[in-house]
Amino acid sequence: MSFCKWVSFVLIIHLLNSCQISSSSSLTSNGFSQIPPKFLALAKRDDFFDWMIGIRRKIHENPELGYEEVETSRLVRTELEKMGVSYKYPVAVTGVIGYVGTGQAPFVALRADMDALAMQEMVEWEHKSKVPGKMHACGHDAHTTMLLGAAKLLKEHQDELQGTVILVFQPAEEGGGGAKKIVEAGVLKDVSAIFGLHVTNQLSLGQVSSREGPLLAGSGFFEAKISGKGGHAALPQHAIDPILAASNVIVSLQHLVSREADPLDSQVVTVAKFEGGGAFNVIPDSVTIGGTFRAFSTKSFTQLKKRIEQVITRQASVHMCNATVDFLEEEKPFFPPTVNDKDLHMFFKNVSGDMLGTQNYVEMQPLMGSEDFSFYQQAMPGHFSFVGMQNEAHSPMASPHSPYFEVNEELLPYGASLHASMATRYLLDLKTSSPNKSYQKDEL
Repeated sequence: MSFCKWVSFVLIIHLLNSCQISSSSSLTSNGFSQIPPKFLALAKRDDFFDWMIGIRRKIHENPELGYEEVETSRLVRTELEKMGVSYKYPVAVTGVIGYVGTGQAPFVALRADMDALAMQEMVEWEHKSKVPGKMHACGHDAHTTMLLGAAKLLKEHQDELQGTVILVFQPAEEGGGGAKKIVEAGVLKDVSAIFGLHVTNQLSLGQVSSREGPLLAGSGFFEAKISGKGGHAALPQHAIDPILAASNVIVSLQHLVSREADPLDSQVVTVAKFEGGGAFNVIPDSVTIGGTFRAFSTKSFTQLKKRIEQVITRQASVHMCNATVDFLEEEKPFFPPTVNDKDLHMFFKNVSGDMLGTQNYVEMQPLMGSEDFSFYQQAMPGHFSFVGMQNEAHSPMASPHSPYFEVNEELLPYGASLHASMATRYLLDLKTSSPNKSYQKDEL
């Protein structure tokens, strides 16, 4: 090889190496704003992406309901052990709490939920749920995978973390209030902020959405038993009809929103369960109804709860029936409204803007859906957001809680890198804003 060709060859190799992003390159060499795009590039590596897809599909094939996530948490622990990430288990029955960084304050937390839903998957594909009547229909398999991805990215750059990232693999978000148990366990008592993500089919791949302040409603459930006197359907005068009473109860409950609530204060009361009778010609002794109620303020939520009980019991008495109301607080604890911290929301917009471009942030309107992430926000500043997965080249994807729900796995690198970026940048920002503050007494 001639000298000129050799010099050209060496120059090309040097240029390629200088452009290549490797797991060992410094995240902050070109400033904090380059951290998100660097993490995204790392998460899009073929080996990294394939690893995440494999994990997500394993979780999807073996869905587990709230507080039953035994195999899911075992998978999480196995992957953390492979990375060399320390953890606590069990927390909140089946939860796993991982730690990456210095082991000292400041602490920032990232959260993913692990539980599935009690429904039959109708999507026919190679990795369909293997458990009859159970399905990951809300993307929690993707959430868990993305947080594992973030753990791997953070571990690869652990020396650059200016504090400790706490990884919260949470059980029982779907009505079980797993977040409440995590908070009560005390494992987040010194955390300065917590971030959570949720996949959505309402945004295109590469887009994110959130808002400052109220984001998701507070929610509760109720169940009522309305008792009358059974009898022959042809002789209603000798019976006390609980079905008629329950029907009037349901109509009256709708007036709580339409006639008692401020039209500018969004509220919902929905009766979604009605059980009574088993024959065409028999008036039953009792009827059971149940449903959910939602509101964006604690005051409105408390008022709704009070009025639901009053309407059910008093309307039943009008029809000479008795009624008892159970708000199922032990089984399905009330979820507070999800309210995003103002400063953390601005921080989220900055980080996501650096990663995806400011044009890919979408300001969302409040939703009447609920999230137990709100329990974290009652204990510390928190921020919840949505990550898009809709592929514009394909037909619209089914919404969460549908038996036809699917996850576009191309979103996995986006969620993993966004998690890792927010944690890394948050700790760096804390150090920059409080360079002389000592955290030495606060250790794991």
